[in-house]
Amino acid sequence: MTDAAWDPQALDQHRVTALVAQSPPHGLLLLDDTGLPKQGRSSVGVARQYSGTLGKVANCQVVVSAHYVADEPTSSTPVHWPLTAHLYLPETWAADHARRAKVRVPTDVTFQTKPELALALVEQARTWGVPFATVVADAGSGDNPTFLQGLDDRQIAYVVGVSSTFGMRLPDEVHAAALRSPPRPRGRGQPLKPRPAPLYEAKAVLDALPEDRWQTITWRERDDVALRKQFRAVRAHWATGGAQFSTSHHRVCTGPEGWRLGERPVPGERGEVKWSYRNLPADTPLRRLVELAHSRWPIEQFYEDAKGECGLDHYQGRRWDGLHRHLALVMLAYSFLARQRWTPANPAGFSPSGERPSFPAVHRQVLLWLFQDVVLWLIATNQIAHFRPRRI
Repeated sequence: MTDAAWDPQALDQHRVTALVAQSPPHGLLLLDDTGLPKQGRSSVGVARQYSGTLGKVANCQVVVSAHYVADEPTSSTPVHWPLTAHLYLPETWAADHARRAKVRVPTDVTFQTKPELALALVEQARTWGVPFATVVADAGSGDNPTFLQGLDDRQIAYVVGVSSTFGMRLPDEVHAAALRSPPRPRGRGQPLKPRPAPLYEAKAVLDALPEDRWQTITWRERDDVALRKQFRAVRAHWATGGAQFSTSHHRVCTGPEGWRLGERPVPGERGEVKWSYRNLPADTPLRRLVELAHSRWPIEQFYEDAKGECGLDHYQGRRWDGLHRHLALVMLAYSFLARQRWTPANPAGFSPSGERPSFPAVHRQVLLWLFQDVVLWLIATNQIAHFRPRRI
């Protein structure tokens, strides 16, 4: 992992190019991160930090990844595969030149927040031609205005989780504020600057809607159990900065108009209340909003299966290059296993029918053949400078 000379990004691109040709267009690009528990402080990027996987602050590495999934929200077995992953390097690591040098962190790697890493993965997906039309992310990115602004600037449709306190402005009030004339100056001094429309919290706006606006919707079945909740939606702009700031203040931002969606358990059932935001057109049906809001589960399934079947969290090295080669090989193995689940009768994977074999059903010998092909590819593309096969 550490002494070889092959580039993990080249392997990822080679794999993704093959999978793109077999995947339906207009899919979803899922963004998330996972924690890899570690002991000690010598492994690259390890620190006491929050991990959503662990549900607490712990000593771990955090990896941010992107995942393609076909836009089949009602399917329990959609076509999906991982794109690529990058290690999140905490700011204390990024600024410590001695620690960076010891674990071979490249000199061009600078500190990036997790939302910034997620945006970089979006750009990577576009460069590699991944056939996605919508980005889906959790509240870790959705609560970050820079992330939302980055997607808006790229004119990408998105569906993101948000917290109950995330800011929003109502379209009618935004329109009225834009038409309002600036106040006349009073005597000497600087003229008064225009103010933005009122800022509200998402929970407050949705709670103010009539109770009959809640609708019960079933979006998918899992293990013969219908998944259902109550939902209601309102048109709104994501926004930051209150009326105490002028419209030109750096804290004030008003995004494009979209949908703010609230969900709660059906009366008599247990569960938590959640909120999300999406910059989709006004004529988008509520059912479509709900289906997209619950389309993140394949990347969570990827983390679970990749750790259980492919050793995602088993790497014991300490260096940057070794870890990213490990991630590339894990994603290669997972992609192969996921590809085997697509029915042989329909190799392109479009709208598959019938039962798909589970991961453990794939013969281990086929995986060995796969990795032999990978080694041959690495040699053919001069990714391995010195290859000495040994008889075992």
